[in-house]
This record gives sequence, C-alpha cells and structure tokens, in this order.
Amino acid sequence: MVSTATQTHIKAKPEVSAETIREFWDRRPCNIRHSPLEVGSADYFNEIERRRYFVEPHIKEFADFDRWDGSKVLEIGCGIGTDTISFARGGAQITAVDLSPKSLALAEKRSHVVGFAEKIDFREADAEELSDYVPPEAYDLVYSFGVIHHTIDPKKVIQQVRDNFVRPGSTFKFMVYHRYSWKVLWIMATQGLKSMLRGEDPVAAH
Repeated sequence: MVSTATQTHIKAKPEVSAETIREFWDRRPCNIRHSPLEVGSADYFNEIERRRYFVEPHIKEFADFDRWDGSKVLEIGCGIGTDTISFARGGAQITAVDLSPKSLALAEKRSHVVGFAEKIDFREADAEELSDYVPPEAYDLVYSFGVIHHTIDPKKVIQQVRDNFVRPGSTFKFMVYHRYSWKVLWIMATQGLKSMLRGEDPVAAH
C-alpha cells in the first residue's frame, strides 16, 4: 500500500500517443539541422549525409549498405532518408516507412534529387501496426537504426517484423539506445541527471 504522504509526490506519467510522437518528429525531423544550407537542395542533402556518418561512423559498418545489392530491404523509421539512400546506392530495393509525414516528404524529395526514386517505396506507417500499412511479405533485411525505442510499445514492432516480414534466412538489424550508452550520457548532460532520477524518460523524447 502506498501512503497518502507518498502519493502527493507521485507525478502522473504524461499520456503518449502515436499522434504525439508524429507531431514531435514533424516539428524537428531527425538530423534536419545537420546543415545550414537550403533545405531540400542537393548540397544540403550531401552535407546531411556527410555529417551523419561523421558523427556516427559506426552506422556504415552496422548497416553494411553494399552487402544488400539486389536485396529487398524494409527500413522502419527512415526519417529524412540518409540510410535509405545509402541502401539504394548499394543496389537494394527498399520499402521505407516513417510515422512523420514531414520527414517522409523530405526523404522522397531527396530520392528524386539524388536519382534513386525508382528504387524506393515510401510509406507513412505506424510501426506497431506495420502490416496494416505494408503488405506482409518476407524481406532479405529489415533495418531500423535508433527508432524502435521511440515507439509506445517496442515489443509490438518486433512482433510485427517476426510475424509478417521475415523468413528463415532473413536478417533483422535494429539499434536502440543502451541505458549506459554515450547517447544517454549526452542526454543526461543536456537535460540533467535529476530528470533521470525523478523517473522521467528523457531518452524516449530524444
């Protein structure tokens, strides 16, 4: 039983919905500020790519873009399409989904600017209900980098993939933040240790 005195210090956890998450990423698509150049220009997208892989050089080794030449790839949470384009450049045929229509619009524009539009099928989708948006079929690779932990129920996303989009021989690669990672240390440095100790979830918001 929780005492009355203790109850006065418990904060109700703010409600989170798919719409809340969509609005968050529409306001600031991931990596959109990696370049001060004109948003949507070829030079802008080139600088976005250069900066992403400079800041996170491990992505290239993790994704192994060139390995998937001639393969079918499903990317969950494509954002503004940096990794999407890298897969296309490596020869993959890609279905790329994201919850944020603003992010998708930039990703699709990018695919036309760099000349890979015919290799990518962009779809707005809630990953927790992915089979409602993308016809179930097996992919050679299902890929998601830094996305699934932002969903309301990550287990639903993983179950969607297992039930509908892989077969024996498929690969499912996904990255989520580790509680003791450099990313979390950065969030603690910028958001403050107290927010972590109070039980708030600044990781989910970033």
